[in-house]
Parts: sequence; C-alpha cells; structure tokens
Amino acid sequence: MSGKPELAGQTVVVIGGSSGIGLETARLARAEGADLILTARDPDRLRRATSELGALSTAAFDATDFERLGRFFDDLPWPIDHVLVTGPGPYYAPLAEFDVEAARRDVDAHLLLPLQVARNAASKVRPGGSLIFMGGTGGRRTAPGLAFISALTAGLPALTRNLALELAPSGIRANYFNADFIDTPMMRKMIQDRAAAKGISTEAQVEEYRKRNLLGVGPIPPEAVAEAALFLASDRSRYTTGSVITVDGGLRDAMPR
Repeated sequence: MSGKPELAGQTVVVIGGSSGIGLETARLARAEGADLILTARDPDRLRRATSELGALSTAAFDATDFERLGRFFDDLPWPIDHVLVTGPGPYYAPLAEFDVEAARRDVDAHLLLPLQVARNAASKVRPGGSLIFMGGTGGRRTAPGLAFISALTAGLPALTRNLALELAPSGIRANYFNADFIDTPMMRKMIQDRAAAKGISTEAQVEEYRKRNLLGVGPIPPEAVAEAALFLASDRSRYTTGSVITVDGGLRDAMPR
C-alpha cells in the first residue's frame, strides 16, 4: 500500500452533512483527502461544519425541495465523484395515531430523495464514482408502530438495486448502508423515548439493546458507521454496486421473532 489518502483528488457531496452520520462521514472523507461539498437544512450548523472541515462549497436548503435540489446539481461547476445521502430519523406511529402527512414527508425523505438524487447526479458524477444512500434497520421486525417504516425499510434495498442497474452504463455505482444502535443525539433520544414508554431507565433500555446484539457492543461509535460509508466510496468497493451493508453489531438478526 502506498499510504496515499484513499480519496485524494476526489470530490464528495454530502447531503445532510452538518450533523450526525453525515458530518462524521464528511470528517472521515476529508481526512482521506477528499474535497467536500456539504448541504443541510440548518444554515448555522452548516457554517460550523464548513469552518471545521474547510468545505469547497456549501448550500443550505431542504433536500426534499426537489426543484431546489435540481438547481443545486445544475449549478455544480465541476464534476464530482461520490454523493452520500442521509436523511431524518424514521417516522414511527401506532395505527391509531398514524399521521398521513408525516408519512408523506418520510416518503419524500427516504424514497423519493434517492430517486431525485440519482436523476440529477447522473450527469455530474465521474465514471467510477458512486451514490451512497443511508437508512436504518428499525423496520425489519414486526412490532406496533412499525407498519409504515417496515415498508420503507424493505423498499430502499430494492430501490438501490434498480438504480444500480440504470446507472451502470454510466459507470456509476449505487449502494445502500443502514445502521442501528449508534451513539448519536437522534439515537439517544429514541432510546430515552422507548425507555420512558416502557417505564424503565435509559440504562436498562441500553442494556436490552446490548443483550439483543450478537457482538454485545454499543452504542456503536458514529465513526464506525462512517467507515462503512467510506468503504463504499473507496476503490476497494469498485466491484460493489446494488448492495446493502448493515452496521448494527448483529442487532437485527438477534431480535426475537
């Protein structure tokens, strides 16, 4: 191995790059020599991320505003190599409390956004580059409140495989990774909410996750998830497309049926 940074000379766009896994992946990509273009909804957080990482450029907008998303890609002045798409947390609700409008926003964020990114980025990504989509694992089992997110969770791998097929003639790869039990503010809030709903302590809820985790680890550091995303962008995955990588310590497989 030459010791050369893996992404030297490459440009990575991170949609949702001002916080959470998006920000952590942007940090790692920068450490691997990539130039960064960051987008996010919150302009203040975006400015902080830009200051920390020295991004080439930024754009503050809601990525589910698909007209604005299209202008963002149209206005890129140079070719790019990789696009990472993160999104908001999943919408959970039992049937009696289900909010159709909230669900429609989740369809935009988790299904239509990857489609729109693929449409707009296809002419901007260099051959050999990639699109990387992120999701969660929370809808992979049956439980009250998971009907909608289960459908989205099942749909994203199928969507990715089909996008990989359509993008293959352009030499662009498309892959999907999902993660759970990550040490982020969003996950900590979800753990606290679940603990409160069960009437148990947050520590007890964390321990329950660990016991259902094949590796007995967690919460999983965000940088471990970012490493999975960067693997999909690296030359080491040049023969990988239409694939799914899961980072959860085996939590999904250990869950009771």
